[in-house]
Amino acid sequence: MSEFIKTQNSFADGEVAPEFFARDNINGLSRLENMDVLAGGGLQRRKGLETVASLDSSARLIPFSVSDTENYLLVLGDENLMLYSGSTCIRDMTAPWVFADISKIQYAQRFDTMVFVHPDYQPYILKKEGNIFVLNEFEFSRNDTDMTINIPFMRFDDTENIKITVTANEAGNNYAQFTANKDLWSESCVGDRMLLLGNQWSITEYINAQKVIAYTNSQYNIPENPVTEWYEAAFGNRRGWPCSITFHQDRLVFGGSRSWPSGIWMSQVGKHNNFNVGTGLDDEAIFLTLVSEQRQQICTVVSSDNLQILTNAGEWAISSKPLTPSSVEVKQHTSVGSIASRHLPPQKIEGATVFISNTKKDIRELSLDALGENYNARDLCTQAKHLMQDPVDLSYNEDLRQLFVVMADGNMSVLNQNSALGISAWARYTTQGNFKSVATIDNITNVVVERNGEFYIEKFSADALSDANQYTFSYTASALPLRASGHNAKKLRIRKVSARVLNTKTLFINGIRTSLPDTIYEDTSSGYNGDISINLLGSDCNCINAPWTISSNEQLPATVLSITIYGYYIV
Repeated sequence: MSEFIKTQNSFADGEVAPEFFARDNINGLSRLENMDVLAGGGLQRRKGLETVASLDSSARLIPFSVSDTENYLLVLGDENLMLYSGSTCIRDMTAPWVFADISKIQYAQRFDTMVFVHPDYQPYILKKEGNIFVLNEFEFSRNDTDMTINIPFMRFDDTENIKITVTANEAGNNYAQFTANKDLWSESCVGDRMLLLGNQWSITEYINAQKVIAYTNSQYNIPENPVTEWYEAAFGNRRGWPCSITFHQDRLVFGGSRSWPSGIWMSQVGKHNNFNVGTGLDDEAIFLTLVSEQRQQICTVVSSDNLQILTNAGEWAISSKPLTPSSVEVKQHTSVGSIASRHLPPQKIEGATVFISNTKKDIRELSLDALGENYNARDLCTQAKHLMQDPVDLSYNEDLRQLFVVMADGNMSVLNQNSALGISAWARYTTQGNFKSVATIDNITNVVVERNGEFYIEKFSADALSDANQYTFSYTASALPLRASGHNAKKLRIRKVSARVLNTKTLFINGIRTSLPDTIYEDTSSGYNGDISINLLGSDCNCINAPWTISSNEQLPATVLSITIYGYYIV
């Protein structure tokens, strides 16, 4: 039996899955709960939660930053939208979206305006006008000459071989009856637009699946034969609305729709309500479709160094600079795929776009290679797949370098990421209740929490030692199984465990309270700095289990810089 002294002074890999327990090159832990990995590699008890406001029901949080000094938290509920400035609700307004649909809402912000899209709802605009915020329907711009609308038109695949017979209608010269040779329309098409006979038409009345009444602002001549060249508006009640949105090179970009999931529509430059492709001039609108052997459903679009397009089957990019109708170069770079059933907003982390894969078990980092030509999608949770279980929301705090991922089970997985210092550490956050949503604004991470059937907005705060000033939480960090001289230990006897701590007022080692000076519990003291230890008198340890565990359920600060164990082993 050989004597050993083993010190772990970096926990940079965080909690790792059991299949990595036999690796020598991992500075990880078998369990890390309610603790963060610091930039220097040490461990610190997580921040507590402060209550911001109570809610009537669950909600989704969205950050809305108007300026450096104006930051708001949007709270989306069931047909309701509230704006919070700090803990004050400054605006409570009716919204069109029911709660079951808010998980698919996507949004893009430009200055003091935010545009929301959902495949089943007309887009909406939240805008600050003076000292108040208003929520209105997004409207495509109109042309003053004939009041036509600058909405994109297209021919959908399911209308092939359909012809439309145009006949006069008793309502007046600007009305006509459209009769299709096959079933085409439904009641939902009233209000939708068509392009036919060189005119824009608005459907005003539904008669049956083959007949509707339509109105146009312009004069027209009734054709002798059925019309074969006709188009529908890309967006509307029947065909659906944009699924995703961003601003890129001063164009408003819509990605995918319910009826055309692989389409990309880009507005005219500087005219974000105008999607008229015109004659293809450099500043006019652009339309393209992703084409590949696989069905491409656009999940989200991201404006970065290039226009990134994340679909259910892969990651595409348009690298054209400037982006014009004649210079669109679109290319698929990777084949990971994203989640289409809900919106999990990609996050910008250290210059890369971080997104959740369609398997719901990967978090990928989309970044350009050294030559700036091709993207790769590195997996950020290769060693911690067990912590990635059905994510429902995520947010990145740039100031803390932490990525918060809310899981469907009510827990959170948190990534402490600092590539320059070699930190990529996952941990699990728990609370007495369930995390529902997360958003970061002004370097403050806010969450929606359900506690005993009640819902609250809460924020992580360094000043809070408990959650909501009443709920305690414990923290735990457990070592990996002992590896010595490049081998697995088969028999292990531990006689002492020592921890080097900083600003610490409580710590249990292997379930035994460590002794700290009484003076550190005074309010003026920041805690104990130095080494503390527990003598275990040669206790035997099952070698597949953790040789040491630090923990505490006391609501006091704790920071651990390193752990040293002393004992004997046989390999």
